[in-house]
Amino acid sequence: MTREVLSPSDLTGAGPQRVFVPNGETVRVGGRVTRSLKDGVEEISITDAFGTLVVHSETRLDVAHGDLVEIEGILNGAPTPRVSCAQVSRRHGGKAEVLDVARIRDRGIGASLALRARALDAVRTYFAKERFLEVETPSMVPSPGLDLHLDAFAIEGATPPRFLITSPEYQMKRLLTGGVPRCFQLARCFRRAELGGRHNPEFTMLEWYRAFGDMDAMVKDSEAIVRAVTQAIAPTGTLRFGDREVEISAPFFRISVAEAFVDIAKTSEEEMLRLANEDEETFFRILIEKIEPALAERPVPTVLHRYPASMASLARRSEDDPRYADRFEIYAGGLELSNGFVELTDATEQRERLERDVRDREKRGLPVYPIDERFLAALEGGMPPASGNALGFDRLVMLASARERISDVQAFPEGDL
Repeated sequence: MTREVLSPSDLTGAGPQRVFVPNGETVRVGGRVTRSLKDGVEEISITDAFGTLVVHSETRLDVAHGDLVEIEGILNGAPTPRVSCAQVSRRHGGKAEVLDVARIRDRGIGASLALRARALDAVRTYFAKERFLEVETPSMVPSPGLDLHLDAFAIEGATPPRFLITSPEYQMKRLLTGGVPRCFQLARCFRRAELGGRHNPEFTMLEWYRAFGDMDAMVKDSEAIVRAVTQAIAPTGTLRFGDREVEISAPFFRISVAEAFVDIAKTSEEEMLRLANEDEETFFRILIEKIEPALAERPVPTVLHRYPASMASLARRSEDDPRYADRFEIYAGGLELSNGFVELTDATEQRERLERDVRDREKRGLPVYPIDERFLAALEGGMPPASGNALGFDRLVMLASARERISDVQAFPEGDL
């Protein structure tokens, strides 16, 4: 009997599934040819993105490095599977420098995608335990948001005007107002002018909302998700960015923005608030040049919280001090992972903020997007107290798998389209 085997990973167990084939059974397996020297002897193997199967033959095989082939033969040599070759069928020739072969198999992108799949499972397992509903909201929306630091892609020819989402926030909050108490989404998001080692114009955002949850509840969710993903895929059980390792077993370190400016940047609280309100450029320069590098040296992830109210975005003002907002960001190894809020539910204040954002975008010569009236109508209808977080899923996978660039954990980043 011949066992049909799709790829080397089916036999080696390195991929997502494992097929047990007894020694001496005839198998048919396909993949790319790899020729290499081992102890001075040329070795031929068939590989895919997840596994490798060594091939032996009494005669010289008429195959070249990079060829796509099917091989039929007798399997033996467990626990390291080997095939004594009986027949080779060359599907068509190949070259080692074929772009997708070199990238997906040889550079390890395929292996990263397997780790990414484990991370997805870990996320869904956590939210199922917490009784969250996984949802899907539209990628094309009437308003992508008015954040001054984000620009959206417009859909050419759309009537009425539509934009690709920079975040699924508005629609997910409408679900909260409609009676969905806990929801999460792994959303494809799109942001213009974002390309580099930490950015890609299209990326995956893990966003979730918990009705009647406060900041502590949202930080605890975040800690649990980071741990679950890291434990699912990290070879060392730690997050890694460059030469920095970050432990995830202990509670995350928390520091307010005011404390960070005073303790790290040696800038008074009053001066920090003045900069936030009057000189954002200097505020962010201090944050980027002094505070973020110091946070990067911490051995555990950091929760930077209590932002000035002028940077509240869609977060509510702090009840004990209206100069601040209940907003937080999580950093690991110097890399920002997430941006979370205790959500603003007051429709009147939210409209005032959005109208101010429209004016500010006009003053700065930035594209101006419509205000989402249905979102505001949902707030007017009554949104429950809630907390939410938006976490860069690609970045988390990158850190947990010790990859250097976000493109290392995406199937087709911008540079490979």
